Amino acid sequence: MTTPHARVQRHFADLEGAGVMKDIESRLAPLGPEQRPLPAALPHRPAQSGERLALLEGLAGPLPALRGQAPQPGAEELQGNIENFVGMAQIPLGVAGPLRIRGVWANGDFYVPLATSEGALVASYSRGARLAGLAGGVTCVSLGAWVQRAPGFIFAKALDAARFAAWAGGQFDAFHAAAATRTRHGELLQVSPHVEGNHVHLVLSYSTAEAAGQNMVTLCTQAVCEDILARSPFRPSAWFLEANMSGDKKATTQSLLNTRGRKVVAEALIPSALVEQVLHTSVDRMCEYWRMSFTGGAQSGSVGVSGHVANGLAALFLATGQDAACVAEAAIGVTRLEVGPGGGLYAALTLPNLIVGSVGGGTRLPTAAECLRLLGCVGKGGADRLAEVAAALCLCGELSIIGALCAGDFAAAHASLGRGGGGARP
Repeated sequence: MTTPHARVQRHFADLEGAGVMKDIESRLAPLGPEQRPLPAALPHRPAQSGERLALLEGLAGPLPALRGQAPQPGAEELQGNIENFVGMAQIPLGVAGPLRIRGVWANGDFYVPLATSEGALVASYSRGARLAGLAGGVTCVSLGAWVQRAPGFIFAKALDAARFAAWAGGQFDAFHAAAATRTRHGELLQVSPHVEGNHVHLVLSYSTAEAAGQNMVTLCTQAVCEDILARSPFRPSAWFLEANMSGDKKATTQSLLNTRGRKVVAEALIPSALVEQVLHTSVDRMCEYWRMSFTGGAQSGSVGVSGHVANGLAALFLATGQDAACVAEAAIGVTRLEVGPGGGLYAALTLPNLIVGSVGGGTRLPTAAECLRLLGCVGKGGADRLAEVAAALCLCGELSIIGALCAGDFAAAHASLGRGGGGARP
C-alpha cells in the first residue's frame, strides 16, 4: 500500500510537532497485566445495564443521553443532519472491552461503544479485546490522513485534455490558495491529473484536521474548479464537481493502495498459550485458516482481504456519529496471521481508508457526543485517536471470529447469543 514520500515526511513532521513522537518506542511497547492490571471487565448479565453505565460514568462523567434521560433533539437542532425530520431511529448500544491500545494517538484502556442489533457481535469483540489485553494490547501506528475529491473535465479532443492536465499539474500553489478560501481547518496537499481520452479527472487530496471532511473537501474543490474556469487557457466544454474517481463511499483498489481517510496499521503478538486458553484452538490452525481464507478472498475478487471488519466499523460508526455509508470504503484492508517469535501468533490489520472525524456531521448528536467523550476522542488528535481505536477494535474482531471458526464455536455462539430465547428456532 503505497504512500507518496512527501506526505509521509509531512505526517511524521506533524507528529513531531504535536509531541507524539517523544519516547515513541516505550509508548508503543506492549503493556501486559503484570505491568499494569487490566481495568474491570464490564458486568455481562442483561439485567446489569445500570451497573455498566455506572462504571462508564465513573470514567467519562454523566451520560444522560445514553441513559435515555436527556431530551431528544428537535427538528431545529438537527438542521444539517436530517431533512423531513419525524423522529429518532433506535439501535441497541453495547460496550466492548476493556481494549488495551498502545498507539501513536490512542494509548490506554478503552471501553468501546458499539451500536448494533446483531447478537454475539459485542461479545465477540470483547473476547478479542480480552485476548489482546492479556498479551499486552494492540499496537497501532498511524501512517497519514488525507481525503480526495475528483472533479472531471471534458474537452473537444484528447490533445486539449492532455494540455489541460499538464497545465493543472503546475497550478498547485494557485489551487492551494483557492481551497484555503473555503476552510480554516483543511488544506490541499496534492493535485493528480488523470487523462482518459478527451476527459481529465483531477484528483485533489486534502488534509481535514479533526473532521471526516467530506463536506469540507467538496466546498474546497468547488473553489478550485471556479479558479480553473476563470484562469485555464484550455476551457472545458463541460465539467462535474465529482466524476467518481475519488473512491467516495465505495471499495476501490485505488484507495487500498493510496489511502482515503486515515491509514492505520494495528498488530498484536499473542502467546500460543493464550490462543489455546481464550480461543480454544492453536496458532497453527489459525494460520492455516488464514491462508485458506486469503486465497478464498483473492479468488472471489475481494478488494483487500479480511474477515468481518465491516461489522466492527459499522457498529462503531453508528455509535459515534460517523457517516455509515463510508463503511463501504473504510472496511477494505488486509488481515494477516503468521507464526511469530517463540511460536506465538502474529496478527496484523492494515486499514488505509478510515473516514472518521471527531467534529462535524453526526458527531454533535447527543449519544454520539457521549460515546466520543467516553473514548477520549475530543479535541486535538480526536480523529486520529478514533481511527486507532477503530483499527485495534477490528483486529480484535478478526482474532475472535477466526478463533471461533477454528475451534468450531462459530455456529454455537450465534445460536446462543444471536437469537432471542436462548437459541430457539425462529
